[in-house]
Amino acid sequence: MTIGLLKEPTHETRVSLLAEAVATLTKKGITVLVENGAGEKAFCSNADYEKAGAQIKNRSEIFSSSDLLLSIHQPPVEEIKNQKSKIIIGVFQPLFNTDTMKEWASAGVTTFSLDMLPRTTRAQAMDVLSSQANIAGYKAVLTAANSYGRYFPMFMTAAGSIAPAKVLILGAGVAGLQAIATAKRLGSVVEVFDTRPAVKEEVMSLGAKFVEVEGAADASKAGGYAVEQSEDFIQRQKARIAESIAKADIVITTAQIPGKKAPILITEEMIQAMRNGSVIIDLAAATGGNTPVTKNNETISYNGVSIIGNSSLQSTMPSDASKLYGKNVLNFLQLIITKEGEINLNWEDDLVKGSCVTHGGEIVHERLK
Repeated sequence: MTIGLLKEPTHETRVSLLAEAVATLTKKGITVLVENGAGEKAFCSNADYEKAGAQIKNRSEIFSSSDLLLSIHQPPVEEIKNQKSKIIIGVFQPLFNTDTMKEWASAGVTTFSLDMLPRTTRAQAMDVLSSQANIAGYKAVLTAANSYGRYFPMFMTAAGSIAPAKVLILGAGVAGLQAIATAKRLGSVVEVFDTRPAVKEEVMSLGAKFVEVEGAADASKAGGYAVEQSEDFIQRQKARIAESIAKADIVITTAQIPGKKAPILITEEMIQAMRNGSVIIDLAAATGGNTPVTKNNETISYNGVSIIGNSSLQSTMPSDASKLYGKNVLNFLQLIITKEGEINLNWEDDLVKGSCVTHGGEIVHERLK
């Protein structure tokens, strides 16, 4: 069997597999073809891949010779059209890219999108959303600290005392929890809001204060995502968040709902209540953002507040992000590749079935149907 490792678009610094992960495959007798320069931005050279047993090829050779393709982002549709019976694995956000998935289905491609994996205990080892969100939460705090014009920790000096920064984190998923830990290490005072009461203990164990609003819809089966709430709860939630935001210097937002626009948690009125020099880091920018003025991949100033929209902070740490992503991919490949190195798509496996979007010329994922 031959696996092709594609180079990502110019804006992406990560790569699906680093050389160490490639070596795991080549030792099993699997042929790995790597597109020229695929790992350069993640500090993995062509020579590193060759040392791991891979062959460096151009893009067209990889498409023509590979049985299975690895690409974090969607390759252009025109490249996929002639890939009938090929398997492609990545993070394709099919709920937002249904038209593309229809075209891929028509082309006869079998697509596995790892962001669609069921959020179960067994899937944790291949959970790319969590591994990348961990990095994003860490970098969100560092980005905020770098953009904030004041200290994070308390300082008591002969020249006077500096109060610690007040950080509000909206959403205590993987990114939020890592943001709490990082913000606390930098010496700030942290408050956290989440609609799931179950995360209160985790939040408090990290040294943060949990902001409670009673009456939230049950999110226990949402796989770590937010769920849609009642209008009454939303109004009480906004009032409680508004109180905390008025006192906050840094706000980090992480709330997303699968397949839908990100919920607006911070209104323009709330932003206007923040003091000049405050910073908002919006990790939900790619799906619309948690503020009405967020722009993805842009930093804007609104009433003296910097709003940084960035859904790909993990790409600012390409080496470690690629290492973790690659380990997730290797764990998933174990489900569809036999010990002899042959492809075996076991549709009885809930993880294989749950992450497959297109197969046999049609869309097969229940949610997309």
